[in-house]
Amino acid sequence: MKRALVTGGSGDIGGAICRRLAASGLEVVVHAHRRPDAAERLAAEIRFDGHVASTTCFDVRDCGACAQAIEGLLAAGPIQVLVNNAGVHLDAPLAGMKACQWREVVDTSLNGFYNVTQPLLLPMIRTRWGRIVNISSVAAIRGNAGQTNYAAAKSGLLGVTKSLAVELASRGITVNAVAPGIIAGSMTRDSFDAATIERLVPMRRAGTPEEVADLVDYLVNGNTGYLSGQIISINGAMT
Repeated sequence: MKRALVTGGSGDIGGAICRRLAASGLEVVVHAHRRPDAAERLAAEIRFDGHVASTTCFDVRDCGACAQAIEGLLAAGPIQVLVNNAGVHLDAPLAGMKACQWREVVDTSLNGFYNVTQPLLLPMIRTRWGRIVNISSVAAIRGNAGQTNYAAAKSGLLGVTKSLAVELASRGITVNAVAPGIIAGSMTRDSFDAATIERLVPMRRAGTPEEVADLVDYLVNGNTGYLSGQIISINGAMT
């Protein structure tokens, strides 16, 4: 059974990804940082449904904590599927943005990518098979006022996706990015009312976490061995 690690697995999108990958037959490790109780509840739900799940808790911004936690995970075998989903919003216009707001957002999504991905690569390479999916954002592609920090972090993931895909192309490992638009859930509930969604999204609705999870599952479990280095938007036709 292949093992999958989903960072930020206790959130809306991360949770849907965990459920979908587990239903597809993967052993899922649900990661959390500030909400370990939510990760434990999700893992218990997945196990109740007859699938395999466990949890891990660490701060993706902390390189040492990541290395220690990942060393423990690798003791049970390689992680061959990695979904880099951890991210935070600390929105403000750049003119009024505090340095701590910039650093925390970039450290979580972009530096967190390095801290988690790098120690997993050699064990994954040795298996000659792997799937890495980075969760970016429509903000990385079209920009969004008040989110320069978030756009910078998520744009960085697009660059590392393309470069890492080239590095791993001969090793049986694909690397792709998914860029969601407005997805229903706790992170968007207070930012986008129905009128705003209808104005911004040609399909006139928010996407669902399950729709994002289905796309991630296709990249992981579909016949996608020749699909790598791609940025796939899922945003209701936003341009």
